Amino acid sequence: MFVTDGDMVAGAATRLVAEKNALSNRILAVALALSLMGGVAAARAEPAGLVTEDAMVASPQPGESIYVRNKHPAGMAHFRSDRTLVFVHGATYPASTAFDLELGGLSWMDFIARHGFDVYLLDLPGYGRSTRPAALDQPAEGGKPVETTAQAEADYAAVVDWVLKRRHLAKLDVMGWSWGTTIAGGFAADQPDKVNRLVLYASVWLSHQQPPTGPDAKLGAYRLVTRDEALARWMNGVPGDKKADLIPPGWFDQWQQATWATDPKAASANPATLRAPSGVTQDIRGYYMSGKATYDPSRITAPTLMIQAEWDHDTPPYMSQALFPLLTHAAWKQYDLIGEGTHTVLMEKNRRQLFEAVQGFLEEPGPR
Repeated sequence: MFVTDGDMVAGAATRLVAEKNALSNRILAVALALSLMGGVAAARAEPAGLVTEDAMVASPQPGESIYVRNKHPAGMAHFRSDRTLVFVHGATYPASTAFDLELGGLSWMDFIARHGFDVYLLDLPGYGRSTRPAALDQPAEGGKPVETTAQAEADYAAVVDWVLKRRHLAKLDVMGWSWGTTIAGGFAADQPDKVNRLVLYASVWLSHQQPPTGPDAKLGAYRLVTRDEALARWMNGVPGDKKADLIPPGWFDQWQQATWATDPKAASANPATLRAPSGVTQDIRGYYMSGKATYDPSRITAPTLMIQAEWDHDTPPYMSQALFPLLTHAAWKQYDLIGEGTHTVLMEKNRRQLFEAVQGFLEEPGPR
């Protein structure tokens, strides 16, 4: 999400990642990485006919590893560039507890995989099941902001290259959510030959807000987020009479509990708090609130879909509407706006509109 102040060994390695215990996420991730030794965990067959695999991919940042999850139909043996996708999350929360959170019996990752795709998600260093830079285990105010956009794009590129090598492909589909759109968009601009199609969901672009000054401008290594703060931010901008039925019963709590469980220090605070790296906040202030961008959209050549919901308060529609005309060299482009949804429409009542629109874009032959 955008902050404005908005995946060869045994099944035991897989279980190790998922267990809740008192060890830090860094120890868990390193243990998994050592057990995998650069490979992929034993495949798990899902009830719906999907296969799930977990891996740790080396980050370009020394000592860090990136958690990657893969899903594809059971029995899939032939992999194609136009049926392979890598998803990257936003500024505050990991991909593993949003993109692959089973709500009402289905996650977005499941939806795409069931359409015959080989689909991947990654948690950037400092998020979810990936390793946590040492600064996250120190007082926030004593460290420099962790995981900048440039570092995140390099981490994303490492995962894409890992997938391309693994599947013997030259290119694949790229998708980012919120801050992830600057990562995916930056990758598509910098390495266009590796991108088949690009999806930008809830795009970050130049902001109407000004960067804070004085004491409010001080940044530490990370931010702390509580459950109540997360819910308030989610509902920001939603009309009062629409709030009650926006999120189906139990879905917010399911997401919140799964997400906070990825941070081994969350429960030690009262109220429980999630640590979120501040590198993105530094870049939002230094770039997007200051009239600059971290990438040049005119260098994107892949067919591109920009999509979001009308009540998105974190990355308001004016951002994507300003960015869309700047995609001057995209092979073709499309803009979709979903009604009655927020920045987090992927986990709301109208999420199937998002799923179907993105899937249609990924599968359609495109204009002649």
